[in-house]
Amino acid sequence: MRTDCGCGCGGDATRTSAFVRPRFFAGQLLTEDDLSLLVEYTTAKRRLHNRSLYGPGVICGLGVTCDPCGGGTVAVHPGHALDCAGNDIVVSCTERVDVTALVRERRISALGVDCGEDCDDEGGRRYGLYVSYQELPVEPVAPYATEEPCPSPGCVPSRIQEGFRFVVKCDDTEDHRHNPGTRLLASIGDLPRADRARTRDRRLGHYADALTLASTGTGRTFRFDAADAQRYATAFAWLSDNAGGEGPPPPPTVREMTEHVRGLAAAIARFDTYDAAGQGQLKHDYPGLATVGEARGALGTACQRLRDADMEAAWPDPLRRTLAHSVVTETAARVVPERGDPDAPLEVRMLAQGTPLGHALRVEFRADLALIREWLLCRLDQADGLADCALRQDVAAADVPPPLPPPPPDSTEKATIAEAQQIAEAATALATAMTRFLTDAACATLNPPCGDCTDTDVLLAHVELDGCDVVRVCSATREQVLPGGSAYGEWLPKLYRLRELAERVCCQPLPAYRTLPLPTEGPVARPYADGLLGDWPRGGDLEEMLSLLLTPAPGETPPKALHEQVYTTPSEVTDSMQELARLRTQVADLTAAVEGLRSHMGSTQTQVTHLEEQLGDREDTPDPAPGGGADQAPDQAPDRADEPPKPPAKRARSPRTRNQKPGETP
Repeated sequence: MRTDCGCGCGGDATRTSAFVRPRFFAGQLLTEDDLSLLVEYTTAKRRLHNRSLYGPGVICGLGVTCDPCGGGTVAVHPGHALDCAGNDIVVSCTERVDVTALVRERRISALGVDCGEDCDDEGGRRYGLYVSYQELPVEPVAPYATEEPCPSPGCVPSRIQEGFRFVVKCDDTEDHRHNPGTRLLASIGDLPRADRARTRDRRLGHYADALTLASTGTGRTFRFDAADAQRYATAFAWLSDNAGGEGPPPPPTVREMTEHVRGLAAAIARFDTYDAAGQGQLKHDYPGLATVGEARGALGTACQRLRDADMEAAWPDPLRRTLAHSVVTETAARVVPERGDPDAPLEVRMLAQGTPLGHALRVEFRADLALIREWLLCRLDQADGLADCALRQDVAAADVPPPLPPPPPDSTEKATIAEAQQIAEAATALATAMTRFLTDAACATLNPPCGDCTDTDVLLAHVELDGCDVVRVCSATREQVLPGGSAYGEWLPKLYRLRELAERVCCQPLPAYRTLPLPTEGPVARPYADGLLGDWPRGGDLEEMLSLLLTPAPGETPPKALHEQVYTTPSEVTDSMQELARLRTQVADLTAAVEGLRSHMGSTQTQVTHLEEQLGDREDTPDPAPGGGADQAPDQAPDRADEPPKPPAKRARSPRTRNQKPGETP
């Protein structure tokens, strides 16, 4: 045994192998244990291959049809099937199965509980006709007398006959197929909760870079280019034509107006980051900026009208509604005044990027960070099979700012640079952790689990009875053995695409957040955040992989959702189960005692038989002739006094004695 054991003991297995085969050598004394081990090894290996490579189901044949004679009998034709334990079930000839008798047998074993009604009642009953693997010991042989203290009494079966039997059950078949989405749901848990955390992470992703640039590049200007000038002209023209009017605008107009307000406010906020000389140069380069004062007035009119609008009807999603509210509040406070708000450079720089940061939004961001971190830690504690070993430690180390109380309506409280940096760092750390977790969960689905074998019966057909007669047989929905196993048959349409995506997603270096480079001098080139108030589409290889796993294909079974519920067993049931366990133990002890008495009785019977044979041999031996002279036959020489008595003759072996090999000691 190796002594240089660290974690994993130097790579050696720490437990006994599941398979042990015998090893033969010259001069070895073979016993029944050696030969039985060889049979058990080959049988167990064959069953392992059957259930792992093929899975349970019908391989061929085993069609179920109506019996020509009618009544409650069906015909099961020859075929081959595998059960979930890997046993071969072979029906070599057509079998006539009395379904009515099987139903009656099932009712008796179930103490009268049935899936339907009695034969005399109206209405059809549906059952499942199953075939079950069965072993039967046959061909008993009388063993030789041995020196064992407790030999087997009587004859012992010398063969195991593999057979089958038919049973009927209620029409509720067990589906052995494994949908890959089931494994994914087991990792990410409740899908609505996961989507809630991912959506908030998505919203924070729009702000992470903007917060970083706004907090680290204090006092720097944002580049104003032709795209900003075009956005300024388009938004100003639309607001000039549509911002006025009486009454609240309809929801579609509210959404469009908010988007134009955000675009125009971003362009003016970029303009406000320049000093007087820089603004003069911008007006020279882009003559349209000469109307900045009028544009501020159009923004003020639009913001006033949006305050009176029904924002909840226009933005049903509360996450986007908060963004829209921040657009209106921050624009009115930071851009609409003639010279902007020089005392709030951070908020102005956030507006310049198209990502307004209001007081209400900062409160939500803090709550979102806590929610994402809590969800990740919860899933990492409950999900098994984690391959990213450092992920939980990284999530726990994320510095999430504490939550804030709800702000008053239309609050314009300013943020600090330290707070913005803390939110940005926590958002980037958790966004990276979210990507790592989803990548790990998606890649783990490509390793199908071994199926649990709780019911070894193989469904052959669904039968419908009317009274006591079989009226319909359906074999179309039974499991079929497919390459790779019926448990993974649904992988076939997706497997190759999943493997292609896995090459680009799985087993790659861990994703890391890279801070946007800040130039040492000159304006900061930061693009406008398009689509902030849109649908936030998810793309990329990981999203395609998740969608492929969770979207059922035509004819595919839906993935099984994880129900995180805790069930407690009533005390009455627990007490009954304990009492039943004690009774089973007592029955086992009594059975062992009875078997011991039977063994002693068999040993005693064998000894009595030996004594009777010895006494019979002595009575049959003729007395020697007196004197024993020369007229005595040569083969009847007198016994010598020092010659030991002859042992009794051995009992003849049964007719099924195996042939003795040359050189073998009987």
